[in-house]
Amino acid sequence: MMSGTIRLTAAQAMVRWLSVQMTEEGERFIDGVWAIFGHGNVAGLGEALHGIGDTLPTWRGQNEQTMAHAAIAYAKTKKRRRAQAVTSSIGPGATNMVTAAALAHVNRLPLLLIPGDVFANRRPDPVLQQIEDFDDGTVSANDCFRPVVRYFDRIARPEHLLTCLPRALSVMTDPANCGPVCLAFCQDVQAEAYDYPAQFFAPKVWRIRRPEPDPRELAEAAELIRAAKAPVIISGGGVIYSGAEAVLAEFARAHNIPFVETQAGKGANGCEDTLNFGSPGVTGSESANKLCAEADLVIGVGTRFQDFTTGSWALFQNPERRLVSINLHGYDATKHGALPVVGDARVAMEKLSTLLGSHRAPDFDAQSRLDWFEAVAGVTAAPSDSNALPTDAQVIGAVQRVATPETVVMCAAGTMPGALQVLWQAAPGGYHMEYGYSCMGYEVAGAMGIKLAEPDKEVVCFVGDGSYMMANSELATAVMRRVPFTIVLTDNRGYGCINRLQIACGGAEFNNLYRDSAVEVQPQIDFAAHAASMGAHAEKVDGIAGLQAAIVAARARDIPSVIVIDTDPVPGTGAGGAWWDVAVPQAGGPERLERARAEYNDNSAQQRSFD
Repeated sequence: MMSGTIRLTAAQAMVRWLSVQMTEEGERFIDGVWAIFGHGNVAGLGEALHGIGDTLPTWRGQNEQTMAHAAIAYAKTKKRRRAQAVTSSIGPGATNMVTAAALAHVNRLPLLLIPGDVFANRRPDPVLQQIEDFDDGTVSANDCFRPVVRYFDRIARPEHLLTCLPRALSVMTDPANCGPVCLAFCQDVQAEAYDYPAQFFAPKVWRIRRPEPDPRELAEAAELIRAAKAPVIISGGGVIYSGAEAVLAEFARAHNIPFVETQAGKGANGCEDTLNFGSPGVTGSESANKLCAEADLVIGVGTRFQDFTTGSWALFQNPERRLVSINLHGYDATKHGALPVVGDARVAMEKLSTLLGSHRAPDFDAQSRLDWFEAVAGVTAAPSDSNALPTDAQVIGAVQRVATPETVVMCAAGTMPGALQVLWQAAPGGYHMEYGYSCMGYEVAGAMGIKLAEPDKEVVCFVGDGSYMMANSELATAVMRRVPFTIVLTDNRGYGCINRLQIACGGAEFNNLYRDSAVEVQPQIDFAAHAASMGAHAEKVDGIAGLQAAIVAARARDIPSVIVIDTDPVPGTGAGGAWWDVAVPQAGGPERLERARAEYNDNSAQQRSFD
């Protein structure tokens, strides 16, 4: 037992404490700190981070939001077993991170945000960049974080660290409540000294607990499974975070229940598993959606039943359909009238399998899975006309043909998330999609975060020109740190995905593609030259064959590679899919809008959220 006290500034105490918070594997839970310094964190936290050196490393980024995106991708790749921190100055540096906080919150991922804050002593009030609330003197810009983090605290006295830091880590390591934490750190307090108990800095191991489900819930779920004639499992991200991939596959085999994978759950088990029928819902395979439409029992494991997964709740059409939801959090487990099984996915399936014994569900249509692979091969094949612009599906096919078991594909927004979910044939662990928040601009920074977490993997980032234009500056960071990954930049000259949605909803093509925007001159952006200016290897390829060769060549480099290819903005994936509820105007409009409205009414009549 350590005795006595240690006199440190609050900032020095924070970084020292963070440096000794350990995982069961003997690694720091907080891997390091991304930092952009400014007034509000440079004098206090900046000095402390410099002083601690490599014991808790500091990395410089280009934008507060994208630094946080890299940290989020790192935590997701580490299956929430490790995380990173991000610090910013007061004001715009802090509010730049609000979007990233929301992204982490939606995706249930750990992230430690440490924005600078106003002076607790209020002597220089108002300080530069201070938001003044005319009715509440306690409010600062950092209060914007409150709705988008799991835990918020304002450090207004040095001794606040004694309670707020353990609370922060307890949230980030809680499998049910996991999410981002914001510790708004008043800038004068960062520099204030305090006599901290020496015991506060003793190393601590944080264990990820596995809550066991209630036996009564398990028994009721087992009864429903025994009675089901056409059950299907929906495998979500919770399967991966639980480390339950093999258990789910064995459960499915033992009881003859096919499974489908959500965006967050895709890649938990490989596409070659004969019980894996692809992805469900809006961007789902025909084989998966057929199973879901006919299912009389839907068993969700670690999924939130998001609208893309459920086809906006129009996918499950069997009038006898029931829901079972295995989830760590009761909030998720009870959604849409599901029978909840609240507990760890791995533990729950193991116990449920024991209760089921030798029970096997009736046989199902196994041929539909093979038919689906054949359909995918057709739409992803290289174009027969070498002069035609390739579709996004054909670009995916090119990457698929040269992929290895060590390839991880990633994306976040635009066309590619849906196209990849429905078409990409993932190896185990080979798929990383940020589709809870579908945040444009996550891609480049996220790819860097994945590679930092898994340096032996080949990371291929799919990004459209629209998302690339929103946030690309961490490419320079990856060059500086020699973090190699491959960017496939598909240039369709605008927001092609939303343009297709606009058309599908009966609207005119407007303000999405450059050609339909109110611009005097359409931009002719040389993306290869832009990427090269930041130090990356960059090239523009003429077609599919050139793309395949460029991807293979990129594997030999120690810097990022950016491969630009022009694509056709009009075609969709060409296969799979289900309805998505995007509201269509109920009055006015031309004939195309009337047709879209009639189709919307037909589909919305199929929605069925509750038993």
